Amino acid sequence: MAEAAAMRAVLEAPGVKGLEVHRLPCDDATNDKDAVTGLIRRIVVTADPPVKSAFSVLNLGEVVELFAAWRRGLKGVPPYYAVKCNTNPALLGALAALGAGFDCASPAEMDAVLALGVTADRIIYANPCKPEAHIEHAARVGVDLTTFDSVEEVDKLRRFHPRCRLLLRLKVPDAGDAARWDLGTKYGARQEEVAPLLRAAQSAGLAVSGVAFHVGSAVSRVGVYDAAVEAARAVFDAAAARGMPPMRILDIGGGFMAGAASTFQDACDVINSALTRHFGDVPGLQVIGEPGRYFAETPFTLAARVFGKRARGEVREYWIDDGFYGTLCCVHVENYVPRPVPVSSRAAAGDDEGGESDETHPSTVFGPTCDSLDVVVKGYHLPELRIGDWLVFHEVGAYTTVLSCNFNGFSASDMKTYVAYTYYSV
Repeated sequence: MAEAAAMRAVLEAPGVKGLEVHRLPCDDATNDKDAVTGLIRRIVVTADPPVKSAFSVLNLGEVVELFAAWRRGLKGVPPYYAVKCNTNPALLGALAALGAGFDCASPAEMDAVLALGVTADRIIYANPCKPEAHIEHAARVGVDLTTFDSVEEVDKLRRFHPRCRLLLRLKVPDAGDAARWDLGTKYGARQEEVAPLLRAAQSAGLAVSGVAFHVGSAVSRVGVYDAAVEAARAVFDAAAARGMPPMRILDIGGGFMAGAASTFQDACDVINSALTRHFGDVPGLQVIGEPGRYFAETPFTLAARVFGKRARGEVREYWIDDGFYGTLCCVHVENYVPRPVPVSSRAAAGDDEGGESDETHPSTVFGPTCDSLDVVVKGYHLPELRIGDWLVFHEVGAYTTVLSCNFNGFSASDMKTYVAYTYYSV
């Protein structure tokens, strides 16, 4: 089956090949989250030497399934993964093996992708405002497609990368409340700025190959895609009216979600309808997307170790070795709602999940730093835990470790990632 062939390609991909890859059971009685939790339990009980610090698990089978769902939902629209969302080499390598392109915003992101054998023509430099030295780097490594939204950027590109093809980054109409994060507050040309930008690029002798937009991160109101596609068509028409060479690329950006709160299929329906309605008469149109969290969020799971405890009446307070300044920054930055799953570090029968008792206590979970804001969850009912037990957090792959820092000397950057896949995938 196609997924099995895709999984085989992933397992041989740079960034994955050579790693120990754990197999996960997949049957009617075991869902992906339960299977990953079971793997974590085996790791913390049987690893030699024992695991003593937080780690993550990447389920490559989930990545393969997400890629297949993307291809079904947006036929003919290749995904250019937004590297900024999660830079894990195994994730990047898996997506490269599946045929994804990459949305890079800096030389470091370009180099990370190129190091995996990805060719420069599979990269879009999707940063509308770039330092001059970064533009020169893109020219050196052969990345020849980028976005812009200002006259000043046109001048920089003329001087430092004149062969680069441009996509005019458009501010999406009425996108303010459509997504968790409105990217239009920083980037995107307004309607009245389109003509001057086209004129500037034409005067500079630069090729404007199409239009890009981004409706925002984590879209909940998917109708905004229709308005964005319609606005993009107006730019295509404006360029044609100026006698510019026909545009051929439409970059629909990101904002897509997977998981329980997913609006992905609804977004696909809106986009496909909008493309037919607004671009059905444009020959040779190439549509691309820039998904980030869609591929990164759900395949990653965090396991954090309990290293401190305090009882105050019925309330239990625990300290774990990840928190606000680490992977679990998503609790505050991404509005992630933690539902930690307890896992015992002891192998004795009946001792898993906090012991034999079904009693739970309202619990507060703190991160490791001395900052009083470093709180993961309050009032969450957990069984009695002991130092050395673990808490498991699912779906923590998007904008987590990439936003972590070394406050108080605690770092998530050297956290180990275990790689896994499901039995039926190969």
